[in-house]
Amino acid sequence: MTKLPLLMTIMIVIASPLTGCSLKQYFVENQPTAPSKNVVDTAGLKNEKKSVSVVANPSAIPVLVNKVNKLPASYQPSDLVDPDIPFIFKAKVEKRKMRSSAAQAIEKLFIGAKHDGVSLLGVSAYRSHAAQIAVFNHYVSVDGLKAAKTYSAVPGTSEHETGLAIDVTGGDGKCAAEDCFAGTSAAKWLEKHADEYGFIIRYPKGKEDITGYQYEPWHLRYVGKKVAQDIMSKKITLEEYLETIQVNK
Repeated sequence: MTKLPLLMTIMIVIASPLTGCSLKQYFVENQPTAPSKNVVDTAGLKNEKKSVSVVANPSAIPVLVNKVNKLPASYQPSDLVDPDIPFIFKAKVEKRKMRSSAAQAIEKLFIGAKHDGVSLLGVSAYRSHAAQIAVFNHYVSVDGLKAAKTYSAVPGTSEHETGLAIDVTGGDGKCAAEDCFAGTSAAKWLEKHADEYGFIIRYPKGKEDITGYQYEPWHLRYVGKKVAQDIMSKKITLEEYLETIQVNK
């Protein structure tokens, strides 16, 4: 999809029937599949490249991907499937996909939530490297590099590229990938039960200096039950669990 002019995008968002949909969330849901003239190597990013390492085993379930640990540029999960869960959109596109084990786990999580009276919707799961370039550069064009990096990952360092992460929201579709999701019944349920299905809240509140990102109660990361329960019970991050160096913003 060609990137729309900002004014046109805003007009579409206003006309959208999905309540609670912001420009940021709309763009995530309608991200282009291949950028045309997106160049990520700005001066600011070039200065950071020396401290970024390429992960040795990108297909490992507990792989650590963050601002200083990136995926190989050519990496693409080999076992992507469409989990049988509802999303806030109807299109059959790649952002529905997750790796097989994560897909099976998220299906069980959605069933568990529904059993407890909590309705959930998927927002965005897998994102190709090309799509991440387009998404990140869009945010840079809107908010500037420094601000964009507090909520969007430099291409290659996004967990969405692993196929093990998914953003979710409540069944009404409101507050998708928005701060207002915090404190909702869906967010509270995830905080309490996500680890039972092998997921963690990847960017918890108060850990911004470690993860490098603002609090995102909607961002789930599959790491497997044992690891997830250990992380969530100790109220730590994946970085702390793996005893890595802290990541500053």
